[in-house]
Amino acid sequence: MRMPTKARYGMRAMLDLALHGGESRPVLLREVAARQGLSERYLGQVFILLRRAGLVRSARGAKGGFMLARPPERIDLLEIVEACIGELSMVECVSSRSYCNRADDCATRLVWEEVTSSMREVLAGKTLADLVVMQEGMENGSRAMYYI
Repeated sequence: MRMPTKARYGMRAMLDLALHGGESRPVLLREVAARQGLSERYLGQVFILLRRAGLVRSARGAKGGFMLARPPERIDLLEIVEACIGELSMVECVSSRSYCNRADDCATRLVWEEVTSSMREVLAGKTLADLVVMQEGMENGSRAMYYI
């Protein structure tokens, strides 16, 4: 399974905002797109999802753009992923037992529940501030080992 593009771009965009403006200075969508090498149009769709989830806010006008709605240490990575793609679940029957009439008697569902729970736990346990620290360490030449 691969993480959908919207989730990957959403996380990159949020990291970019945290690094270049945070909560105080609006950052233009085109600047984020240029720095991240992403389509401005597609990234605009991602920012709509992030705004609806209350993770970013927008400012209009000549000095407008997007900024974080909360401090980076109060935004976990699971929030970002789920803002972009909806509830994170490996298979449909994990989030909705009624999806499959075999859900209550299926051993494979138990494995998918465990995998889903592990992914959610890792993402919920890391914040945007953690990503900022990792990114700044990488940019400063520190290739420290980070464990998730």
